[in-house]
Amino acid sequence: MIKTALIMAGGKGERFWPRSRQSLPKQFLSLTDDDKTMIQLTIERIGSIVDIENVYVVTNRDYKGLVKEQIPGIPSENIICEPVGRNTSPCIGLGAAHIKHKYPDEDVTMIVLPSDHLVKNNDIFTDTLNHACEIAESGPNLVTVGITPNYPETGYGYIKYNEQKPEGNSFAVDSFVEKPDLETAKKYLKDGNYLWNSGMFIWKLSTITECYRKFLPDMYSSLSEIEKSIGTASEKECVNNIFPNMESISIDYGVMEKSDSIYIIPGNFGWDDVGSWLAVSRINKTDSDNNIIRGNVVSLGVKNCIIEGSDKLIAAAGIEDLIVVDSGDAMLIIPKEKACDIKELIAKIRNNNLEKYL
Repeated sequence: MIKTALIMAGGKGERFWPRSRQSLPKQFLSLTDDDKTMIQLTIERIGSIVDIENVYVVTNRDYKGLVKEQIPGIPSENIICEPVGRNTSPCIGLGAAHIKHKYPDEDVTMIVLPSDHLVKNNDIFTDTLNHACEIAESGPNLVTVGITPNYPETGYGYIKYNEQKPEGNSFAVDSFVEKPDLETAKKYLKDGNYLWNSGMFIWKLSTITECYRKFLPDMYSSLSEIEKSIGTASEKECVNNIFPNMESISIDYGVMEKSDSIYIIPGNFGWDDVGSWLAVSRINKTDSDNNIIRGNVVSLGVKNCIIEGSDKLIAAAGIEDLIVVDSGDAMLIIPKEKACDIKELIAKIRNNNLEKYL
């Protein structure tokens, strides 16, 4: 069985503005102390499972050069460019079409991963993925990895599993659940059979292809047309004409919620989706005052802050619970408790015709 990995890397990562820009989104940034970017870490941690020749990256056309630069070993034809963003079902379907074109008559396993998550324990992560591959390869099974929650998070979707239907270290999925309010999230945590939806998926290529044919027939037909054009002179034109007209639908809604053969494996490998600047304090070592301070910064009496400087000096005194980020041409100053407002702030910047700062 040939193992492949499909890395989804088309997001904008706006919540990490002003470091994350339209020309350099979050997945291509280094947010940890090892100076490796998010996408580099993603591909590195699957290196013992999937050869680089079988790693595919789906991204925006504007980022093809960044992928080549940061992942020098990846074959050029494995960098798959979307003309527009159309959610995860078209994204994964486009990647599957390319893999099927390369391996039309082989048994292939697909591991689908976001490019902008972090994992603390790579060995446990590897063991979890290997187990997921075993379940996926044993039949027409769709497998996902859920994260065992340790607090009542309201920003993630949840997956409810059936404790009475185990398959090795995995469980049958009962339902996918939308992001809950706080009281509901507390209930999920207490119940013990809910996991955070990580957005990681494992299946055979033949299984997911049949699911598209069954559950997303229009998209299946469109992807079949694109597959026929891969490697020909008309490929780019074909993708440009067909892909933007596909339904914008997530793989959860489009496939996973409709299938009756879904398994979930609890993941306990130190996962973080690095969704906002607040994650920087979770994924890096803080100083004695719980600060993350980097760059040309002088501080006095600063507590529980994230301060990232560039060339100009940032002098900070007596502040608490703030995020301060200088990227040269733009500076963000926001209380930690308001970090979720960054997207709204970006919308206001755009509305004020200041897009050059985005």
